[in-house]
Amino acid sequence: MPRTLFVTTALPYANGSFHIGHIMEYIQADIWVRTMRMAGHTVHFVGADDAHGAPIMLKAESEGISPQALVNRYASERPQYLNGFHIQFDHWHSTDTPENVALSQGIYKALKAEGLISTRTVEQFYDPVKGMFLPDRYVKGECPKCGAADQYGDSCEVCGAVYTPTELVNPYSTITRATPVMRSSEHYFFNLSDERCVKFLQEWTTGANAQGQKHLQSEILGKTREWLGNGEAGAQANLADWDISRDAPYFGIEIPDAPGKYFYVWLDAPIGYLASLKAYCAEQGIDFDALLDPNGTTEQVHFIGKDIVYFHALFWPAMLKFAGRKTPDLLHVHGFITVSGEKMSKSRGTGISPLRYLEIGMNAEWLRYYIAAKLNARVEDLDFNPDDFIARVNSDLVGKYVNIASRAANFISKHFNGELAYTGDTQALKDEINSVTEAVQSDLEAREYGRAIRQVMAYADRINQAFDTAQPWVMAKGIADASGEQKAQLQDICSRALAGFKALSVMLSPILPELTARVAQELFNDGRHYQWADASTLPTRINPFKHLMQRVDPKMLDALFEPPVEEVPTPGGEAIADTIDIKDFAKVDLRIGKIVSCDAVEGSDKLLRLMVDLGEGRERQIFSGIKSMYKPEDLAGKLTVVVANLAPRKMRFGVSEGMVLAASHANEKQHPGIYILEPFPGAQPGMRIS
Repeated sequence: MPRTLFVTTALPYANGSFHIGHIMEYIQADIWVRTMRMAGHTVHFVGADDAHGAPIMLKAESEGISPQALVNRYASERPQYLNGFHIQFDHWHSTDTPENVALSQGIYKALKAEGLISTRTVEQFYDPVKGMFLPDRYVKGECPKCGAADQYGDSCEVCGAVYTPTELVNPYSTITRATPVMRSSEHYFFNLSDERCVKFLQEWTTGANAQGQKHLQSEILGKTREWLGNGEAGAQANLADWDISRDAPYFGIEIPDAPGKYFYVWLDAPIGYLASLKAYCAEQGIDFDALLDPNGTTEQVHFIGKDIVYFHALFWPAMLKFAGRKTPDLLHVHGFITVSGEKMSKSRGTGISPLRYLEIGMNAEWLRYYIAAKLNARVEDLDFNPDDFIARVNSDLVGKYVNIASRAANFISKHFNGELAYTGDTQALKDEINSVTEAVQSDLEAREYGRAIRQVMAYADRINQAFDTAQPWVMAKGIADASGEQKAQLQDICSRALAGFKALSVMLSPILPELTARVAQELFNDGRHYQWADASTLPTRINPFKHLMQRVDPKMLDALFEPPVEEVPTPGGEAIADTIDIKDFAKVDLRIGKIVSCDAVEGSDKLLRLMVDLGEGRERQIFSGIKSMYKPEDLAGKLTVVVANLAPRKMRFGVSEGMVLAASHANEKQHPGIYILEPFPGAQPGMRIS
């Protein structure tokens, strides 16, 4: 029966670029989504940026931009990663959106109405210089166990001890280096220890979905037993209530009827799954509430890493349940990715940059295949071994899979004008193809990707062996003068090999979507998208064979892992300009200017129009190419620095009467961003800078 699925991956935190762990997870989910769609199921596959929290707020502040500008900068990078690795989300959203605000506040109110929200006074470290309460990661000091210096506020990286920030010796704020002080604040809690929550989680964590699949893998179920016990008396003692609030200043969603209080980022982040789906539904004309009816048939599936199980296996289903919403049907957890058995490290040259992978010309589908070959349905780390990568791609994809078509197609094109024909009964061939295809489809649906690929390559081996045993190159000698039976035999051997190749292409479609689409279109004239049922439909004609895939050059792996060349540090990444004297500097009239108003320039992707007061009794119009970093409302009322004696410049949009000073890095690709200069408060419009 056709199924409807709502599939997500964990939301990437929007204060940095994608790393290889993100790409691994998205490839894993993308393969599964394509597998299900090939079976005729409806899949809504959505993602979003996790755009709230103290780290984003503080990083944006350090760069002199708004949190939204920081989020937008990283959001603009997403398409090159997703498109580059053929990852097709239906919709990509952000948690900093009206949909997420409304859903988060609505779920909170529903939990409050259920009596599952409480408040209590909490004492925590406060930075008296910055004027904010400090999350654990922003407190450092000496480990109370071993005395190691510069350890974070929750655990020691030297001895492994776990503690609270208040136990640190000589603690300090990583923001200002100030000694933090203890202050009290009222915090809001989701009462996860409530017996209703414990009872529900006992049932949900051990339960199964409508397909008979367990909600959790066995490893994750075992982990939840540590928190939930086995349903015995006192089990809830292992489950602590969840602090869901943070004090201002904080970049996040305000808690209704609680001035100065915001939702902790981990409350609204998973709700971002729903917000993304809701925005997508609005675009497509789908009834969001009906789609996620708690009593409906839509299956909700999440792909996540093992480091965020606590949030997804406890908080998330409990929040949804007691807010009257649909709970997850399947939580698929994967391990981390390592390199040659070690944790990735840029300093050791063992980090993998997804963009560098693409920039040096490595085929995205090599990585998709390699990752799939190493993945299974268990919570295991995936190791990227360069030698193994080269061997698998060159041997499996080129030496086995592509090799079938390159050899058999040439005989068909040369001797039979592209026509395929089969002698005798083909039912056995169809039955064999169906048997292998059904096994591969079943394994992919069960997320046993490595096992599926082993079956695919075992079948490729059988096709190649049959082809080699028949020795069609011998038959082809003198084929022009051969009997009709010999010609038919040669045509049959090559046709069966190509039928097997087409079946392999169908099986590999979720993993190699671009390559197999080319096979379908360029070789078999089958269109762009295969369905599982297409595997046993025997092809009757081919076009001339075109090169499909090159082998991995080992030098590419050297380039991939080659540490970046360390340049001599210079301001902004470029050398200091030639020396000038004071007279040269005096020629430039730098003035304090107040940005009275700011507007986007219609028809321009880069420019903002600033009306600036330089203390002249009038406002100057200045065009500045800073639209990528600033919203007009962020600049209005700000002080900045202007070159006041620059000759007016007539532009398509009007006359620009000056230049706003801004800083940027010489290497804009690696260090994007433009930052206008902002004087300290107290400076007045018209003051000259000297």
